[in-house]
Amino acid sequence: MTEHRQKLLIVEDDLDLQKQLKWSYEGFDVSCASNREDALALLREVEPGTKIIVVSGDGAHESALRAISAGALVFGHKPVDIDELHMLVRRAFHARERETQNALLQQPDSDGALLLGTIRTASPEMIKVARTIVRIAPADISVLLLGASGTGKELLARGLHNASGRRDKPFVAINCGAIPENLLESELFGHEKGAFTGAVKTTEGKIELAHGGTQFLDEVGDIPLALQVKLLRFLQERNIERIGGRKAIQVDVRVVCATHRNLSQMISEQTFRDDLYYRLAEVTVNIPPLAARTGDAILLAKHFTSKFAREMNPTIKGMSTGALAAIDAWNWPGNVRELENRVKRAVIMAEGAFVTADDLDLGDGNADDLQLNLKAAREAADRKAITRAVARTEGNISNAAKLLGISRPTLYDLLKQYDLNV
Repeated sequence: MTEHRQKLLIVEDDLDLQKQLKWSYEGFDVSCASNREDALALLREVEPGTKIIVVSGDGAHESALRAISAGALVFGHKPVDIDELHMLVRRAFHARERETQNALLQQPDSDGALLLGTIRTASPEMIKVARTIVRIAPADISVLLLGASGTGKELLARGLHNASGRRDKPFVAINCGAIPENLLESELFGHEKGAFTGAVKTTEGKIELAHGGTQFLDEVGDIPLALQVKLLRFLQERNIERIGGRKAIQVDVRVVCATHRNLSQMISEQTFRDDLYYRLAEVTVNIPPLAARTGDAILLAKHFTSKFAREMNPTIKGMSTGALAAIDAWNWPGNVRELENRVKRAVIMAEGAFVTADDLDLGDGNADDLQLNLKAAREAADRKAITRAVARTEGNISNAAKLLGISRPTLYDLLKQYDLNV
């Protein structure tokens, strides 16, 4: 895959040294400035949080303190040691990447918003997925997201794009299962004018439109075999040909795919190419269903209730205790999409100030499997009750302890014992 180059600005009034430095960083996207005004003009085009390394001929201690207090990452002295400077630059990029990752994984509001700023969660299962996404985002590799329908695969793909060096370039999504087979090739690769009946103008395909950014192929398991060959050729050669075209077009995109299908089984049935699979699945991320995300159903239900109440029914104040209990007990076969749709309908139809279990049209849910090991059963019950109580009280330990019928110190001890994060 084409390497996405990191941006570097060199400010140096000695033109010979400027050329030497630019040559030594040929693997980077390098800009140069010879004076303060040009440097500031170029910096305005760079995102906030740019790391500054100062290398000065002035060896005074006061100059170093002044530079660092003004925001410089480090202060060095001339003559320049290229190897040492390379190390400092790598350290600066690493520091910037860590700051970006931490910002993406922070919790910006009280209802559990986390995970790349797009998906709300408080569950350890999804937080693990989030950390995986952030860790692999800077590496320009193909990623395959596996999960049932409604688990948030496209939101995760967008989160991965936003955490990568391609964040300022296009994110282009296409649902391969929603487009008829005879149109999918044109949607992906584009076509030239007159290539077929109805092709009244030259049209760029989704892959071409994603140049420099990320191409998200949702439901990639629905791509027909004949088109899989052309997609494989694109992944190998990094160029495309529009339908009816004779010219190869170079395209630099990162490919992220998703499917709810069992691709291993499809490979054994020869309905999906194994060589294409290995190109698409350089890293595979498994997304758990909503039922396996401890505490998330209630957290998300509260979020959707507030959102749809603002948009559609301002008289709704929240959810009743019975509604929360019903949500907690339901198995959510349709995952987050089902939860969102049920809450939306309930908010519209509710007659009182609080959404009820009847408004949600939920049954009693599915009982947990019988666990015969008493110690394991108790631990599982403790974990489940504590996580749900913390989620229901939106992280308020005092209220969670009251809900559980225990003291705050006891709850803190249990959180530590079970290694649960609030």
